[in-house]
Amino acid sequence: MSLVENLFLEPQSKRRKITPETIESPSPNCNHWFVRNKICISCYTTVDNFEGRSFDYLYKGMQMSNEALGFTKGLISQTSWLEDKKLHLVLDLDQTLIHTIKTSLLYESEKYIIEEVESRKDIKRFNTGFPEESLIKLRPFVHQFLKECNEMFSMYVYTKGGYDYARLVLEMIDPDKVYFGNRVITRRESPGFKTLDLVLADERGIVIVDDTSSVWPHDKKNLLQIARYKYFGDKSCLFSEDKKKIDESDEKGPLNTALRFLKDVHEEFFYDWSKKDLDSVDVRPLLKEISLRWKRKADGVV
Repeated sequence: MSLVENLFLEPQSKRRKITPETIESPSPNCNHWFVRNKICISCYTTVDNFEGRSFDYLYKGMQMSNEALGFTKGLISQTSWLEDKKLHLVLDLDQTLIHTIKTSLLYESEKYIIEEVESRKDIKRFNTGFPEESLIKLRPFVHQFLKECNEMFSMYVYTKGGYDYARLVLEMIDPDKVYFGNRVITRRESPGFKTLDLVLADERGIVIVDDTSSVWPHDKKNLLQIARYKYFGDKSCLFSEDKKKIDESDEKGPLNTALRFLKDVHEEFFYDWSKKDLDSVDVRPLLKEISLRWKRKADGVV
């Protein structure tokens, strides 16, 4: 059970039933760090006009004050570093792990794919609850990528898509909630720009993988920008002799490259760990350093 679960999800048999009449006056000594359904979980006071962040995507009705948020982020990350040797990884969905298209927008040369859906595990067709029938295509290597990242990171999904759409994708990539659990942020929780304020981890230990940098105006130092995945609707795509689309390579594609980069980040962050100061470690300069090293290597500069 996570730290946040310990704070909010005590067993039902031990949970005190709270009503507005339970406390007649607010506690003068409580800062109301954690509030659930307008009740402070420390002093059981009804709290109106609470100023803080909502984390409804994790636990219904959950809110934290700014002070509590900073404390919780630091505590979760340091516990993760010390006990599990894990950083946090925030993953985009569209054109990072998948590509989605309305079937009405497929080129004639691509329509054969509709007939293959039932026999393919990397494509899902859906229309229930959505305006138009669409196809979701998994990026090659995505399952292996998630499996290996899970050994090094606690992972979040952060998408500008809707909640129901995100759940459809997760049924394909994480049906048993092994990788992400409830750590799924959609446009319901984040209608504007993406922000690490909604991720319960210290920014010093978070890596973002996203194909679009502009949606992260305040967190670019945490970003590993990946090549955009576009399987459908691409006239420049190559076709095989039997007129089937040629996809990215598992071994040499962008997700494989991103995984190797993330392995370098993880290894160097935890290298000689016993000698490091928890208050000074920071993955962001490490991301910059490794990026420059990879670029020099690609350019043939030693």
